[in-house]
Amino acid sequence: MIKSMTERIHSGDLYFFDDEEITVQQLKARDKVYDYNNTRPSEFEKRQELLKEMFAEVGENCVIEPPFHATWGGQNVHFGNNVRAGFNLTLMDDTHIYVGDHTIISPNVTIVTAGIPILPELREKNYQYNAPVRIGKNCFIGAGAIIIAGVTIGDNTVIGAGSIVTKDFPPNVVARGNPCKVIRWITQRDSEFFFKKKRILWTAIDADVKNSNGETQE
Repeated sequence: MIKSMTERIHSGDLYFFDDEEITVQQLKARDKVYDYNNTRPSEFEKRQELLKEMFAEVGENCVIEPPFHATWGGQNVHFGNNVRAGFNLTLMDDTHIYVGDHTIISPNVTIVTAGIPILPELREKNYQYNAPVRIGKNCFIGAGAIIIAGVTIGDNTVIGAGSIVTKDFPPNVVARGNPCKVIRWITQRDSEFFFKKKRILWTAIDADVKNSNGETQE
């Protein structure tokens, strides 16, 4: 039995991206994105409510700075808790995008789940296919990075600014470049220095945490 166009969206099969039923659904979802992008910076609670309406899943304290763009209005996007994204996040969420807790996404990042066939005859018939993207917990995605369909990025991994990510990356690495590749593993030195030779003052950080939690300093 031949699947309908809407059934093929999440199956990895080829389908017409300009199918009439699909277009109607997309336009309806994008109306919410328009509303989100026209909120005031002070309307944090309104933005939170809109994200809950727009996304498949969204955790607590997630922040996306407008303007924000999504092919399907975010309805195939799954955010954990405390995910933060800068200006001009573009999600081609034709199928599912998963982002873990505490991941930070810098401005001008693009995450793509749609793929276009190489064969010209298929392109001229407006065929595409989709593959999900998975980004782990506590990752950092640098400004201007592009993440391609089907990619998985492991927990704690850092993707450098301007990288084009075309393959999977394991947890706990620093990767950058075009194409993106592993530069090094996250090591003990990273618990001592946060930038070049600048040391992490853990006592100060502990005090900051206590203050933010309303704990009394001794």
